[in-house]
Amino acid sequence: MRYEKLEALLRVALDMRGSAEGISLEEIQQSYRVSRRTAERMRDAIERVFPQMEQANPGEVPKRWRIRSGPIASLAGISTDELSALTTAALLAKRDNVADLSARLETLSAKLKSLIRPDAARRIGPDLEALMEAEGIALRPGPRLPIPNTLLEELRHAILACRKVRLHYRARGTGKLSRQLVCPYGFLYGNRHYLVAYSLSEGISDYRLFSLANIEKVEVQEAPFRRRKDFTLQKFAERSFGVFQEEPLDVVWRFTPQAAADARQYLFHPTQAFEDEDDGSLLVRFRAGGALEMCWHLFTWGDQVQVIAPQELRKLLHQEVAKVISLGERSRRSHRTGNHR
Repeated sequence: MRYEKLEALLRVALDMRGSAEGISLEEIQQSYRVSRRTAERMRDAIERVFPQMEQANPGEVPKRWRIRSGPIASLAGISTDELSALTTAALLAKRDNVADLSARLETLSAKLKSLIRPDAARRIGPDLEALMEAEGIALRPGPRLPIPNTLLEELRHAILACRKVRLHYRARGTGKLSRQLVCPYGFLYGNRHYLVAYSLSEGISDYRLFSLANIEKVEVQEAPFRRRKDFTLQKFAERSFGVFQEEPLDVVWRFTPQAAADARQYLFHPTQAFEDEDDGSLLVRFRAGGALEMCWHLFTWGDQVQVIAPQELRKLLHQEVAKVISLGERSRRSHRTGNHR
C-alpha cells in the first residue's frame, strides 16, 4: 500500500509536468479515486518535493497546478512495459487499417527510444523483443479498403480548426458521386472506419456517418463552423449497437444458464444492465439502435440466447435466420445438381 501511494504521487507529479493547463484537485480525485482531502494532501506533498510547482491559472477557479521545470524529468523513466504498450498500439492500428495513426505511434516510439541512455537501451532491448513476441498481434487476413493518409490529415486539420469541408463522396450502394458540405466532428473506428459530420445538405441538417473509404476527395473550406457543445462522439456512438444509426430500442436478451457466465464477460453496450434469474439464466438490458447488427451478433450465440424484447427485433432475427437457412438449402441443392451432371 505504501508503494502504491508513492506511485500515485509520482504519477500526479508527472501529470502536472506534462500539462500546460495544469491539473485540478477534481481531476486528481477522478483519476485516482480519492477524496477531496486526500487530493489536497497529494498536492501539498508534491509541492514540498517540487517547490517549482505553480498555479497555472492565477485568479481563476477551479485552481490548476503545474510543474514547469526541474528535476522531475529525470524521474520520468521509460520502462520496457511502456514501450511495449506503445508498439502494440501501433500494431493494432496497422491491423485495423488506421495507417496514419500507426505511423505516428511508431514515430513517437522511435523518439522515446532516442531519449533512453545507451546503457539502459541495451538492457531494455532484449526484454522489449521478448514482450512483443509474447503479445502475438495477428494481422487480419482478407481485403482491406485503402484510406489515404493525406485524406485523414486534411480531415483532422479541419476538425481541429472547426472548418467546413466539401466531401466528394461515392455512395456504396449506387456508386453515385456527390459533393456534400459538412461540419466534421470526429472519427469512429470499427470494421469500417467512418467520419462523423453534421451534414448541411438540404433536407438533412443532421449528423451522418461517411465511410472513409468512400471519400474520394476533401476540400477544406475557409468558412468556419461552431461546434455544438451538446454533441459528443461517445453519446453519438452509444445510440447504436454498432455503427448503424437508428431510433434506439429497449432491448432485453436472455442467455441460457450454460451461456450466462460467458455472456457476463461481454460489454454488449455501455448502457447494459445484468439481471440473474432463478434458473441460472442471465437477462441483459440496454437501449440502442442498430437492430440488424444485433442480429449478426446474436447469430454467433446460436440457440444459447433468446430475444425477449422488443418484438420487432425478435421478428427481424427470425427473418434473418430464415434467410440463412434458405441460402443453405439452395447451396446444397446446387451442389447435388452439380454432382449429377
